[in-house]
Formats: sequence, C-alpha cells, structure tokens
Amino acid sequence: MQRIISLVAVLAVAAMPALAPQTALAASAAELNRESQAALKALYAKVPAARELAKKARGILVFPGIVKAGLIVGGQYGEGVLYKGGKVAGYYNTAGGSYGLQVGAQKFGYALFFMTDSALAYLGSSDGFEVGVGPSVVVMDEGMAKSATTTTLKDEIYAFIFSQSGLMAGLGLQGNKITKLDKK
Repeated sequence: MQRIISLVAVLAVAAMPALAPQTALAASAAELNRESQAALKALYAKVPAARELAKKARGILVFPGIVKAGLIVGGQYGEGVLYKGGKVAGYYNTAGGSYGLQVGAQKFGYALFFMTDSALAYLGSSDGFEVGVGPSVVVMDEGMAKSATTTTLKDEIYAFIFSQSGLMAGLGLQGNKITKLDKK
C-alpha cells in the first residue's frame, strides 16, 4: 500500500508542470487581463445564465487558471482580475489548503459574480476574503444555471467553475482565501 501511495504522489508531482495554468505564473497584468477576458468569453458562450448575471453584477472576479494538488495535504493557487463596469478594478490571488484523504492534481478556473454593493465592499474591506465566511456564495452547476433567471437569483455572490482538467479525489477539510495583489 505504501508503494502505491508513493507512486501516486510521484505522479501527482510530475503532473503539476503540465497542469500549471499560465495565470499562476502570470508575467504581467496585461497577460492576466487577456486570460481573464478569454475565460469570461468562454464561460458566457457555454453558460448563458452567467452572461445574464453579468449584466446586473456589481463586480466580477475571474480566476482563469488555478492549480490544485494534494496527497493527504493539498494546496491550490491562482491569480485573477476584478472587473467593475467592464473595467479592471484590481488584481487578486486565491490560495487554499486542505487536509484529509485526497490525492491528485487538477486545474480549473472560476468566476465570482458579486450581486450587491455590500458583498463587493466586503471583498474590498476585508483582510483577505475567505470563501464561506461573510457574504453567502452559491456555486452554480450546469443544471442550476440552466433553470436560473435574473428574477429567481437573489443571493449576494454566485460562483461558476469552469475549464476543469486533471483528476483530484478525496474527502477532507478545506479553506480558501482571496487576497488583493499589488500588480501593475
């Protein structure tokens, strides 16, 4: 059993460079902007409800590529762009850790649609926005997104996860924090 766990750990570490999104190592704000815009465009094409939410959102925080890996202890990291009124309003990173029965590596992106001024203000005023603390976040899966309309959506923040690749399996405790970056 120990050999199998060791083999899986080696494979997960070896897979990291292949899964590493360009945004995790973004060279510049301009590159991160391009990747975030492309991610939003692809999300809108696949999930029309996201495009409708964007029309009413006070802000949209897009993380086009996040790397996640773990073997018992795991972590994830990515960088993103906050848009207000279609313009760049800031740069953020998301980092998280987890512990439990888990193994694998994956990459994915997500977008947070801030629907109220108070939820967006919380992002700006907190010393690191912790997902699960503060305003409520509703994760939209494909089924929920297809049946949603702008009149039925009444929560403060909606999250769309997209562009998933790789394999990550497990059960455990996880925390995630979003922090403002000083990127030019």
